[in-house]
Parts: sequence; C-alpha cells; structure tokens
Amino acid sequence: MNLSLESLRPCLDGAIPAVVATSAQDGTPNVAYASQVHYVDAEHVALSYQFFSKTRENVLAHPYAQVQVVEPGSFRHFRLKLHYMRTETEGPLFEYMKAQLAGIATQTHMDKVFVLRGADIYRVLDIESVDPHIPPPPPPSDALLNLRRTLDRLGDTTDLSDLADRGLAALTAGFGIRHALLLMLDEAGAALYTLGSLGYPDSGIGAEVKVGEGLIGVAARERIPIRINYRTGDYAYQTAMRATHATEPRIPLPVLANPHSRIAVPLIHGGRLLGVLYAESEHDAFFSHADEDALVVYARHLAALVAQAACEPDDAEPAHDEPATRPTGAPLAVRYFAADHSVFIDNDYLIKGVAGSILWTLLNEHARNGRRDFCNRELRRDPRLPLPDFGDNLETRLILLQRRLAERCPTIALEKTGRGRFRLNIGRPLQLSA
Repeated sequence: MNLSLESLRPCLDGAIPAVVATSAQDGTPNVAYASQVHYVDAEHVALSYQFFSKTRENVLAHPYAQVQVVEPGSFRHFRLKLHYMRTETEGPLFEYMKAQLAGIATQTHMDKVFVLRGADIYRVLDIESVDPHIPPPPPPSDALLNLRRTLDRLGDTTDLSDLADRGLAALTAGFGIRHALLLMLDEAGAALYTLGSLGYPDSGIGAEVKVGEGLIGVAARERIPIRINYRTGDYAYQTAMRATHATEPRIPLPVLANPHSRIAVPLIHGGRLLGVLYAESEHDAFFSHADEDALVVYARHLAALVAQAACEPDDAEPAHDEPATRPTGAPLAVRYFAADHSVFIDNDYLIKGVAGSILWTLLNEHARNGRRDFCNRELRRDPRLPLPDFGDNLETRLILLQRRLAERCPTIALEKTGRGRFRLNIGRPLQLSA
C-alpha cells in the first residue's frame, strides 16, 4: 500500500491517543502514550515534549522511534517510523501545539500536568498499514466544493460594511458554520477589534482581543491558523473578556460558553496581517484538516477584498450640509475621557480608542457650527485624531462606530452618503463634557 503522510492527517487530530515506542542504547524498549502527533509537512511530524520522561531520555540517546496512530472513522492503525531531528521551544509550530495541548489537557482534566515544554520534530522514514484488510471510511465532504460555494456567496463587493456581513454569512452556506467573528487589527498592531459577528445573541461589535491573547491573539501574533477540536480551558476567553474594570471598560467577546471545536485563521494580504477570522462549534471534531486548508484560502481571498476596498477612491463630489430637524427631548449626557478616548452615553460605556476619538470630534464640530456632513479625507488630516501616518484603517473604524451606535445609542447615527462620506444624525439634544 502506497501511503502518504497527507492521507494520514485525520489520524493526527488527537481524537484517539497515539502510542510511541522507543529504546534505550542497550536495546531496552519503552512504550508510552503520546499527547500529540502533529502534522508538520509531507515528511515531518512533531511530538509534544512535556516532561523529561523515559521516552524523551531514549530519543536523546537513540534518535529513533515508532508511533502507532489510529484513524477515527475506520479505526485503521498505522505505524510511523521516525528519526528525531530537533526540539523547538518557540515560534508558530510551538504555539500551535501549545494551543492544541491545552484542549487535550482540559478534556482529560490534566491541564495542570500537560504543559508544553517543546515540540520535538521527527522525519518520517516509513509508513506501514497494520490492518490493510479494513476498508477506509467514506470520503469526507468536499472541502473544495464548500470553498467554491462560500466564495460564490461572498461575491466581489467593495463596500467594507457589506463585505464584513457577507464574509461571515457565507460561512454558513459553505461550511455549516453558525458561530463566527471577523476581527480587524488596530492601528498600533497591538489588538484586534470585532467588526462583525455571526450567530450570537450579542453582537460584540467593538470587543477587543490583544495580539497574543488566547487562540485568536496567538493566531494573529504567529500568523498561522490554529484549530482545536476539543473543549478547552487555557485558551478560553469568557473570564477575561467578561471582566469589566472601572478604569478599563471592555465590550464582552460573544463566544460560546462551552465550545467543542474552534479555529482561528489570520487574514493576510501582501505579507501584512489585516485581521483574524474565528469560528467555533458546539460539536466535537467539527473542523477537519481539509476545512482548515479551505478556510485559509477563503481568509486570504477575504483579506484581498478588504485591502481592495480600503484602496477604493473617495467620491469627488463635495459634501453639502442639509438642514436638519432640531433635536427634541431630554438631553443625552456624553462624557469623553482623553486618556483612552473612551465615550460614555448617560453613564453607559459606548466605545474607546480611535472610534471614540472620531465620535467626540464629530459631536464637537456639530455642537460648534451645526455640521452634519463629513468626509474621510478631512478626518485623516485632523491632528486631534490618533491615526497613524500610514496604513490606517479609518473606514473600518467608522463601520465599527456606526454599528456600535446602532446597537447602544440609535439616537446618534452615522449615515453613509457616498464613498468616503457620511452624515451625522442626532435625535436628541446633547450635553458634552470631557
């Protein structure tokens, strides 16, 4: 039987523990279970190194091992003959395995014991089928067909707001994904903010994840996809994201309370990280290797559309203020804190950062001279706004602000009037205080 390592990828998800056999220099054998056998490429796998066990001692002295893995769908067994190459203690592969190990450890209640110390890289010398008489499982769903359906649903829109909504909705038709987030990288490259969500009671628009924090943040920092098909604790967000400190208000990230499968895929275009596409499921082993491959391609396509939309030229027509109806009713108290550019409406937290600074600037312009119509070009040149000199994502910040206002304070609204142009609509008098 002609076997390739790629054909064995379903065996390397950790659903069924693998068995590792090694021997000491004097020939004494040792057999142990392996927490992880990770697919690296067509010729290499990685085993998790958690503590200095007999397996580790044997491999360092005699760098050969044999691993037996099991295919979950058919229970076929395969033996891999391996040659130890090196150990990695940092970098993308190490972080990926660390995230996956957290899932395995939590599921087996061994999260205090299973701490990854390194990723041992092995070259695969040979693959043997232990029971070739057992037929293979039926083929999985066609990931390429799923990808095509998803891309067809996505279309080629150049409107960022529409693109964010379509990009998430297409995942349901193509891959059956019902819970997902689209997060964009902020101006400083230190955090990601939620621009769109799918399937949650609360949208979580504006919720932030620091780069390097949890599954999403690690995928962003290392610029690699990370897939976990187990319930996890070490990489959960619920506690951190739902804790609100008086001096640091945060919007809760709307993740599932008990996800069984999760995947985070970076959005990369032209070598630049734009954001992360995150999806999760309440079912075990929901995302296959083929799904991961397809979602990586989809994320690259989505990133290209985002980059293209950001480069679209603004409308050439000048903005014209239209007369507005005088606001009536009880005044809205709007408070602004310059330290983090946070804005509170009637003592309720709304937004912070660049989006908060933009809103405060617009409200003050309106209060001074009644202006309602604005354009992106003037905002980019406004010294009051904390925008970088290059590579800003002003358009996505305006979409974030528009959606956050629609959810939390519809009395204040941003209405798009053209490419790079928008109108400020206010339904009640405002009391501004900084």
